[in-house]
Amino acid sequence: MNFSLKEITLILLTVLIGGFFLGNQSLKESFRDDFRVGAALNYEQVNGQDIKALNLVTLHFNSISPENVLKWGPVHPSPDEYNFEPADNYVAFGQEEDMFIIGHTLVWHQQTPDWVFEETKGKATTRKKLLERMQSHIATVAGRYRGKIGGWDVVNEALEDDGSLRKTKWLEIIGEDYLAKAFEYTHQAAPEAELYYNDYNLWKPAKRQGAIRMIKNLQEKGIQVDGIGMQGHYSLDAPAIDEIEASILAFSDLGVKVMITELDIDVLPKRGSLSADLGERYEESAAYNPYSEALPDSLEQRLADRYGELFALFYKHRDKISRVTFWGVADHHSWLNNWPIRGRTSYPLLFDREYQAKPAFGAVVEQAGEASY
Repeated sequence: MNFSLKEITLILLTVLIGGFFLGNQSLKESFRDDFRVGAALNYEQVNGQDIKALNLVTLHFNSISPENVLKWGPVHPSPDEYNFEPADNYVAFGQEEDMFIIGHTLVWHQQTPDWVFEETKGKATTRKKLLERMQSHIATVAGRYRGKIGGWDVVNEALEDDGSLRKTKWLEIIGEDYLAKAFEYTHQAAPEAELYYNDYNLWKPAKRQGAIRMIKNLQEKGIQVDGIGMQGHYSLDAPAIDEIEASILAFSDLGVKVMITELDIDVLPKRGSLSADLGERYEESAAYNPYSEALPDSLEQRLADRYGELFALFYKHRDKISRVTFWGVADHHSWLNNWPIRGRTSYPLLFDREYQAKPAFGAVVEQAGEASY
C-alpha cells in the first residue's frame, strides 16, 4: 500500500499524539486564547462509570454539555416528579474540574412528556396553563443551578429549514411569544447565566434569515439573548465552508456570541435526505453499515481533512466564536451509532473506541495558532 507524504505525516502525528504529545498538549490548551472547547457527556460519564472518557474530558475540554440529563423528559418526567441526581452529578463534575457548564435544554419539542401539553389525556391544555408549566419548570431547573450553570440553551430547534417557526405544541398552544417567555423566565431564574438559542442547519440561507429575524425580534422587545448555537452535525462533503462562514458572520453582526455546538462529522452513507432532527428509523442494512470493523484509511484521511478545514475556519473567526463543543467524547458515545439506523458503527469524533486520538485530532490541533486559512 502506497501512502502520500501527507498521509505519512498524519500517521506519524497520530503515533506521537498517542504517547508523549497527548500527555503534553490538549485541545483546551491549544485553543486557550481563542475559544472554549467542549464535549457532551452521557449518563455513564456523569455517573462516574466511564473513567477513561472522564480522563479525556478532564485533559482536553474546558466546557461540558449534558447530552440528555437536563432535557425535560429525563429531569421532569411527571408533574410532581423531578429526577435531579444525574444532573447534580453532571454539574458537580464540571465544578470540580473548573469547567464552563452548559444547560441543555429548557424548551424543545422533543423529549418533552405529553403531560406538559395536555389538560387531560388527549385534550390540549390552555395557553395560561402551559405558560405556568413552562415557568415552573424553568424556575425549578434553572433556579436549582443558579450560579453553577454558566449558559443555557433556552430554546432548541424552533425553526424549520425554510426559516418559519416550527409547528410545535409550544407554538400552537401559546403562540409566537412562547420564545420571549422562555428567555424571560430563564433570566428570572438564573440572572447571571448566558442565554442561547440553539439549532441545526443554520448554515442554510433561509434558516439563517429566520434565526436573524427571531433574534432581532427578541432584541427589539428587550429580551436577553447572549448567543446562538450553530449545531455542527456535518458530513464529509457538506455543508460548504463558505456557507458556515456566512452564518458565523451574520450572527456575529447581531451582537451575540456564536458557538459551534453538537459538532460531529458523519462518515457513513445516508438513505435519502436526512436532517439532524429525530425522524424515521430505517431497518438496519449492511449497505448502511459498511465499516463495522474499522474505518478505511482513505476515510480517516478525509475525516482529518474535514476537521482541519473546519477548525481553520473557527480559528479564523476566533474573535466571534466563544465555544466549540463536540457531541460526545469518543466514537462509541456518538448518537450517530443509532441514528437514523440503529446499531451502526460510526466514526464521527476525534477519539476512537479505544479512547485513542485519531488523525483528525492532529488535523485539529494543527490549526491552533495558524493564520494560514
